[in-house]
Amino acid sequence: MRSIIDILDLSVEELDELVAKAQDIMANPKKYAHKCEGKKLATMFYEPSTRTRLSFEAAMYELGGNVLSVASAASSSAAKGESVADTARMISCYADILAMRHPKEGAPLVAAMNASIPVVNAGDGGHNHPTQTLADLLTIHCEKGRFTDLTIGLCGDLKFGRTVHSLIAAMCRYTGVKFVLIAPEELKLPSYVKTQHILPSGHEFVETTDLEAVMPQLDVLYMTRVQKERFFNEEDYLRLKDSYILTPEKLKPAKQDLIIMHPLPRVNEISVAVDQDPRACYFKQALYGKFMREALILKLLEVD
Repeated sequence: MRSIIDILDLSVEELDELVAKAQDIMANPKKYAHKCEGKKLATMFYEPSTRTRLSFEAAMYELGGNVLSVASAASSSAAKGESVADTARMISCYADILAMRHPKEGAPLVAAMNASIPVVNAGDGGHNHPTQTLADLLTIHCEKGRFTDLTIGLCGDLKFGRTVHSLIAAMCRYTGVKFVLIAPEELKLPSYVKTQHILPSGHEFVETTDLEAVMPQLDVLYMTRVQKERFFNEEDYLRLKDSYILTPEKLKPAKQDLIIMHPLPRVNEISVAVDQDPRACYFKQALYGKFMREALILKLLEVD
């Protein structure tokens, strides 16, 4: 039995294997339609979610399995004070695999340590979001055809952005990747992400507050929202929430083969006018996430 709490729980070879499996699922969905018959996925989400929860559930249904869903902590015994450890033990009695989202960093790890089934971290606070990174990797591979020799701009909330932290950790294992970190001073990438991933890998990185100045360099632009739920002070949120707004005008100097990504939901950091730009990949990215979660479920349940 194996759990996935951090994207680094998967080797580069396993990431490549999951990408290949997801692409085969995309091309041959009928081949996989009964692979998980008799299996049950539990989704336990202590924070709101649209894409992650629904894509996990859609993935299991499309593999022929069933879903047990707890959509909020308020509708579970967590509201009565049940611990994450006890919840994980209980869900192990009813399901074959658990996807958990929690506002506290490390909670899915606690669940994995106490469950007798595989646990997948579906986002823990501002820490990690490995299955979003799987969606991101498939998007990059399908749209750019490679993981190497890319200049990746990450823009917005890099401090609390768990999707950013996980994507950097994954991409540091490929050669020729340069990171352009675009954020206001208050939302810069945490130093531990740099010291744990970027610096040891020897990858080049630059930090800037000016998105437009670096736009011509980018092969990938990964936009993020400023997350109101991570702020203790609403005044700080209101001051920073409009730091970066991507518009067609700002994209004029960008490469024609740039891809624009966003883990969603967006608020106003990407103008709706950008949706019509062929370089906008964020809705496809959400779809790619479903296929990668199918591939991951098959791997963790050891289904061929």
